[in-house]
Amino acid sequence: MSSKLKSRVFAFAAGLATLAGAGAASAQDFTFGWNPRSGDVWVDTWLSDVNRYGTRYREPFVDEMVRYYGAPRDLVSELLVRRHWAPGDVYYACAIAQILGRPCRYVVDEWDRNHGQGWGAVAKNLGIKPGSPEFHRLKRGFVPTYDRWARPITIDADLHNDFPNRAKAGNNGKLPDRAKVSPQKGKPAQAAKGADKKSTGSQKGPGDKGQGGSKGKGKDKGGSDKH
Repeated sequence: MSSKLKSRVFAFAAGLATLAGAGAASAQDFTFGWNPRSGDVWVDTWLSDVNRYGTRYREPFVDEMVRYYGAPRDLVSELLVRRHWAPGDVYYACAIAQILGRPCRYVVDEWDRNHGQGWGAVAKNLGIKPGSPEFHRLKRGFVPTYDRWARPITIDADLHNDFPNRAKAGNNGKLPDRAKVSPQKGKPAQAAKGADKKSTGSQKGPGDKGQGGSKGKGKDKGGSDKH
């Protein structure tokens, strides 16, 4: 499949996600505009969709960053509200920090200084190169986040081995029908209830079972980003 065709396919998939309850977000609304340049068409497409979700459903978005990516709540709120960062940039900064084992603020500061280079260059400077195991983990991390939001996502060929049941289902890697949020309702996933309003890193979050609507509990714990 050509890169141009891939772009169209993923753009179409992101458009479907918008129908599932996304809010409108404009590049002009954000301090750095919006041009992620991660070096991967799939990543850029879904970061744009994170913008739509995070703009419309701020609290569930913030809860996800705090509970599952170890970001301090006050930092995430500051980036979104006072500094007008795109939710996609906030998500990717904290996701990269989690892969590196560094505080989210460390990558935030790096993006602040070098955002003109794009996320691909910034991630590479931090040691995450395209095609590396670390970059693969970055891509894979989108899926459980979308599951917790009960939001459909289309996986690409790179992720088929990680989510074989979705690949075999013949639905282009989308969430099974029973796990999708109802498009006409467009409601956000339940926010991580009981999450600390201060990032202590001691709370236990509901685990990901790979099903967007799952209410089961798993063993994953929220990270901690101490500052």
